[in-house]
Amino acid sequence: MRNKSAAGKREIVTTCTRDCTNTCGLIATVENGRVVRLRGDPNHPFTRGRVCHKAAKFIKRVYSAERVLSPLRKEKGEWKQICWEEALDEIAGKMKQIKRDWGTEAILYYLGYGERTALKLLNVRFFNLFGGVTTLMGSLCGGTGQASQDLDLGCRISHDPLDHYNSASMILWGRNPVTTHFGLVPIINDIRKKGGTVILVDPLATKSVALCDHHIQPAPGRDAFLAMAAAKLILETGREAHVFLSDHCEGLDAYCRILDRFSLDELAEKCDVPKKQIHLLADTLLEQPPTAILLGWGLHRWEYAHYAIRSIDALSAISGNIGVPGGGVSQGFEEYGPYDPEGWGEHLASTGRKLLMPMIGEEILKAKDPPIKMIFVTAANPVCMAPNSRKVAKAFAKTEFVVAAGHFLDDTSDHAHIFLPVTTFLEETDVTASFGNNYIGPVNRAIAPLGQCKSDFEIFQLLAGRFSFAGEYVRPLEDWLNELLGPLLSQGVTMEQITGGAVRLNAPMVPYANGKFPTPSEKFRFMRIFKPEKLSGNMDEYPYRLISVVAHDYIGSERTLSDHKPMMSVRIHPAEAAKKKLRDGQTVRVKSEVGELRARLTLDPAQRRDTVVCNRGGWIKAGHGVNLLTRDLVSRVGMGAPYFETKVDLLPIEG
Repeated sequence: MRNKSAAGKREIVTTCTRDCTNTCGLIATVENGRVVRLRGDPNHPFTRGRVCHKAAKFIKRVYSAERVLSPLRKEKGEWKQICWEEALDEIAGKMKQIKRDWGTEAILYYLGYGERTALKLLNVRFFNLFGGVTTLMGSLCGGTGQASQDLDLGCRISHDPLDHYNSASMILWGRNPVTTHFGLVPIINDIRKKGGTVILVDPLATKSVALCDHHIQPAPGRDAFLAMAAAKLILETGREAHVFLSDHCEGLDAYCRILDRFSLDELAEKCDVPKKQIHLLADTLLEQPPTAILLGWGLHRWEYAHYAIRSIDALSAISGNIGVPGGGVSQGFEEYGPYDPEGWGEHLASTGRKLLMPMIGEEILKAKDPPIKMIFVTAANPVCMAPNSRKVAKAFAKTEFVVAAGHFLDDTSDHAHIFLPVTTFLEETDVTASFGNNYIGPVNRAIAPLGQCKSDFEIFQLLAGRFSFAGEYVRPLEDWLNELLGPLLSQGVTMEQITGGAVRLNAPMVPYANGKFPTPSEKFRFMRIFKPEKLSGNMDEYPYRLISVVAHDYIGSERTLSDHKPMMSVRIHPAEAAKKKLRDGQTVRVKSEVGELRARLTLDPAQRRDTVVCNRGGWIKAGHGVNLLTRDLVSRVGMGAPYFETKVDLLPIEG
């Protein structure tokens, strides 16, 4: 173990567990029981001593004066401090009463993405031992991308990020690594230093434009037509990967028939990209192989997102970039994959209903037999982050008993009856994997929990002591970690190695290198059905796509009230502002079919004229609730949240 101590100072190896692809390896410097610095762990194989600014400044969040450090109960609309015994007794009593009167499915457990660690599996196990409550299906994030690629590849496996050092060129398709995956930045710089081309394909002008040689800005949601256009160009010139297509693919004829329905000019018009840029895309794939294509999470946020993702997979296959070092179409990794799936305890439940996460407000409101009588939320802020926030708030407000566990009194906590203060990763012992690389890292406790805060693990261990299944659940943390990490330990990895620093999982650097895919035919599968009318882009009375993106300075809704500016900002092209007689800095109404809010207008000539761009994650109570505008629906593949299907208009403030 590399943790060090000297003259009142300690250095603790740990890992950032938050909802971020980087999963930075960290060194926490502790003086007099207080974390004074977070720096990158130089021994982490991927982040290599670098740390993103969001992780470096996490100390401010840990010691914020706004952080809640004791359990609270809502009494006559006001929060009152209570002890843990009272809080857990009330929760247990309510659960038993609801189980007796309504059945276990009247309780909804909402497990979010705020932290992703091994011990979080045990939260679900607790509720399965209780009898099986209502839980969630689908996602607000990457489920659509994974499910879409599974259709082509059998099982989505991304290239190890370090394999991209073998790439001669790279296409960042909707990816913004400067903000969301800084560990890729040195790799991108290395490709360019060696003379390779890096292309950003994104309707938005993000901070990653500066990393790239070219920026292609297709119409929002029309990426499928761009990928098809490049594939058509390659096929028409006879430069496709003949051997790979012949020996390792199925369905190419059906896909070619889809392409034959359009001319190159029609496809260029549909994606609103000049033909010279389509040629650039095709030429880069063919003339600078291998080309790595990295998919961003914005591609998932459409109802028919699978059309774009599968068309991009097809483009990589046609150009011969799948199954080769430095190539591939990489989207993400399964951060719960390294653990023993028995840890969830699904086999222990006698029942268990699932509600769609992207439509959670609607799902709660319409739930019957039984209705939802209690909601228990951990690592999430659904009233803020789920689509159609007003409907989500309504669903929470009508629920008889709500428990929220977190660090701050956010939008979801406003609807809670009990608030449980939880520790941060600097106050916990755990293990975390990543959805951005192939490493599993230690979560070594750097400091004692602040105030009365407890980890999720401790909370559920104490709560289980109030139920008959305590003997099956209440066990030492070390015992549970050894069990959950069984698959990794069986490969010869030791707990001492894991607590000492990042350990690489047994995953391929280059997936599908043998030309075989985990499909029934062992071949890559091309898309066979495509309905272009589903991507019509009709804007009717709302002329702009609302594109809500990850903020550069925050992760999700990890903010406090004092972190917010007085008003959220929206960006629009100056020509559109002039057309609507709006000026820079003006306060405007942003209106959609489900709601409206006020925002400060910023003019940005780098953005497309058909988009309104804003950051996501701001709190409703701070006037930044962008999801008051977003529609609640579910993607056709993967049960994801199509946030970008929301259309808006900008109107001046009258009077």
